[in-house]
Amino acid sequence: MQVFRGLHHILLADGGASAVTVGNFDGVHRGHQAMLALLKSEAEHRDLLSTVLTFEPHPRDFFAARAGTPAKAPARIATLRDKLGELARCGVQRVVVLRFDQTFADQSPQAFIDDVLLRGVKARYVLVGDDFCFGAKRAGDYAMLDAAGERQGFDVARMMSYEVHGLRVSSSAVREALGAGDMALVTRLLGRPYSISGHVTHGRKLGRELGAGPDGGDGFRTLNLRFPHPKPAAHGIYVVRTHGLTAEPLDGVASLGARPTVDDSGRVLLEVHCLDWPAHLGAEGGYGKLVRVELLHKLRDEARYDGLAALTAAIAQDVSQARQWLTSSPHAAHAAERRQTTRDRIQGR
Repeated sequence: MQVFRGLHHILLADGGASAVTVGNFDGVHRGHQAMLALLKSEAEHRDLLSTVLTFEPHPRDFFAARAGTPAKAPARIATLRDKLGELARCGVQRVVVLRFDQTFADQSPQAFIDDVLLRGVKARYVLVGDDFCFGAKRAGDYAMLDAAGERQGFDVARMMSYEVHGLRVSSSAVREALGAGDMALVTRLLGRPYSISGHVTHGRKLGRELGAGPDGGDGFRTLNLRFPHPKPAAHGIYVVRTHGLTAEPLDGVASLGARPTVDDSGRVLLEVHCLDWPAHLGAEGGYGKLVRVELLHKLRDEARYDGLAALTAAIAQDVSQARQWLTSSPHAAHAAERRQTTRDRIQGR
């Protein structure tokens, strides 16, 4: 999949004509996936390049900041890295990430059609959602886009809402489910477990000291991943499964948030403690690796503790509860079955 930061890069690349859809695609949920499947099918049928136009920052982030009310910005489901990864998994050929700023916000609907869709990505087919609006003050809608297509020679299609068991699938629904800690509903809405990926970075290494015994054990060693948005849709303490360190995923417990007991910077981190650290990785074996962490089950909200001793006791309790949940949940049986299947394949059974 090709990724372009801004229209000038795709113009320089001189790519072919597009079947294009436009949106934020935060989370790339099952509704998005259905739309992308239709886009891919139409692109193949018409011999066009399947292209997604998306935005960074989220337009509502921009308008909230401009109004001086950043708290009204939506919580972010996925990082840009994870959004691009899911778009690639859906078979999209090109993604153009447009910077949403004042100039873009002031663009008239017709200028968006002319400069972005036609000149920018050479749109010949445009697929939008049922609530699609565009241009300054959201003055452009489906009817306007369809009329422009008739005049200017591109096809326009609209996809209606996607539902799962009577529930409309949307990024807002995913945010609400994450905020409530309902990870089973999140999985149904996304069609996959919710996950966050990133490179493991160096931190203060405080976890090695917390709970370390007199024999110099590693305590609660953690893998630190930065979440680059100040307002994640998920927050709290979770049972997790980490992919990318070893051939098999590693079970663990993780904290996603701002670490109120030990850090007042407001920076959001995902801190993962693997329950059984592979000895062959050594003390430094995780740093720099690109990992994906699935959040399987929420244990509790993040909390502030009166000192490191109380924090250590809380982490120990989280580890115990995570082990209990992994032992009793369907995930444990599924993981065991997957490991056995892998062994059988290796042994040629």
